[in-house]
Amino acid sequence: MGFLSLSLSLIVFLLCTGMANSDLLQQSIILQCLSNHSVASPSIASVTYFPTHPSYTSTLQSYIRNLRFISPTTPHPLFIVAPSHVSHIQASIICCKAHGFEMRIRSGGHDYDGLSYVSESPFMILDLFNLRSVSVNIEDGNGTAWVDSGATLGELFYAIGQKSKTHGFPAGVCPTVGVGGHFSGGGYGNMMRKHGLSVDNVVDAKLVDVGGNVLDRESMGEDLFWAIRGGGGASFGVILSWKIKLVSVPEIVTVFRIEKTLEQGATDIVHQWQYIADKIDENLFIRVVLLPVNKKHLQSIKAKLIGLFLGNAEELISVMNEKFPKLGLLPENCFETSWIESILFWSNYPIGTSMEVLLDRQPQPEKYLKKKSDYVQEPISKENLQGIWKKMIELKRPALTLNPYGGKMSDIQEDETPFPHRAGNIYKIQYSVTWKDEGNEALEQSLDQIRKLYEYMTPYVSKSPRSSYLNYRDVDIGINENGNASYSEAVIWGRKYFKDNFDRLVQVKTKVDPGNFFRYEQSIPCLGSWKSVMAE
Repeated sequence: MGFLSLSLSLIVFLLCTGMANSDLLQQSIILQCLSNHSVASPSIASVTYFPTHPSYTSTLQSYIRNLRFISPTTPHPLFIVAPSHVSHIQASIICCKAHGFEMRIRSGGHDYDGLSYVSESPFMILDLFNLRSVSVNIEDGNGTAWVDSGATLGELFYAIGQKSKTHGFPAGVCPTVGVGGHFSGGGYGNMMRKHGLSVDNVVDAKLVDVGGNVLDRESMGEDLFWAIRGGGGASFGVILSWKIKLVSVPEIVTVFRIEKTLEQGATDIVHQWQYIADKIDENLFIRVVLLPVNKKHLQSIKAKLIGLFLGNAEELISVMNEKFPKLGLLPENCFETSWIESILFWSNYPIGTSMEVLLDRQPQPEKYLKKKSDYVQEPISKENLQGIWKKMIELKRPALTLNPYGGKMSDIQEDETPFPHRAGNIYKIQYSVTWKDEGNEALEQSLDQIRKLYEYMTPYVSKSPRSSYLNYRDVDIGINENGNASYSEAVIWGRKYFKDNFDRLVQVKTKVDPGNFFRYEQSIPCLGSWKSVMAE
């Protein structure tokens, strides 16, 4: 029986049983379409959630990491498909095209501005949490792994740790982040000065394109393979899985965490950190977190310095005494551990926590949040640092996280992947504000605070363009209205994320998705839009 006759039969049934409202009719027709274009087993119906399904709300909210997007006014998807078979993805693409729905692709839900699960247009969510296999092969050269996009970084790290004590992978330190979004946006972590980004260590991938074809690196070609490694995969297709090359790590690494307030010399420490952070031994990564302290008896800034050194404590102390004496690192500040255990330390778990915690997919507790980013290419003077401290204290809540560059990051050319922020950057800034109160007043106040701090930092950060990091998604820098971008509209935010790589991304997008099916508020536009602007 064909799709049309089945659909008509369903409509007649609903009419006869008094259930013929438009929503139920639409659901029945969509589900029939999905079933017609996917395998019978596993059934796509078993992983499809309409608003009438008892698990719809819990499925939708289980991977929303920003409470801003759980409000009653947040647009909800018409349905959610959590594919457990590649045909479920192919069917979802076919049926979204047939019915004019947009598709949002979600792997871990950490998209800071919710673009992986919210749209103003009629849309569905393709939620990849069922596709989370990790297969580690230590015998393959220096070690490789295939990891599905729906797996978390914690699941990847755990799988590596189960196979080897001397292998690791350069990726983020938040275990609940989904692999799909993390890799396709670049993927930085605390080994990037030694081994580069996650995408610098991706050697193959499997992707479903707009035509429903399953492609690997060879069949997709080098242009598309280049684009998905830092250009945002959701502009080009649905990435099923990634093949990564593992990196060697010593059996013993060393971590530390030191906190200093302004009264304890934080200004001098942060100032000196700027001069050594990108030049020090590439085995060492030192992050600085700057937090306003607003107490009745103390208005100050607290600087937290968190370090990972790929070596033992004795070697670390020697490096620090020579290059960063201001911090005054002592042996008692250092903890020697394995690489896999260092992930837990960086994720703020107590030393001795079981590795099983890496398999927990739900971070606690969720918060309302907003993030932004910048790149610093010249050290900021002590006088100007003090001005920043004053502004942070005045604003009360926004925090800054400084992540050092240099090392391997400076050895890789800007156009080797779409991620262009390489040589010339001392460190990246993440701006962060979180809050607990519901309501529009708290939202507007918090957004105003972080935007004021971002504006205040303008003289001290990169220019032409003022660069941003794709994985710190920020709709403040520009969006495509209704997902249908013109080149002139998209280039405003596109240059900030990708610099000169943006034009090549547009060319790849035009070739692989000329109808712009894979679109959202910051998706790569097609060349047709570019040509129309050039002709004006």
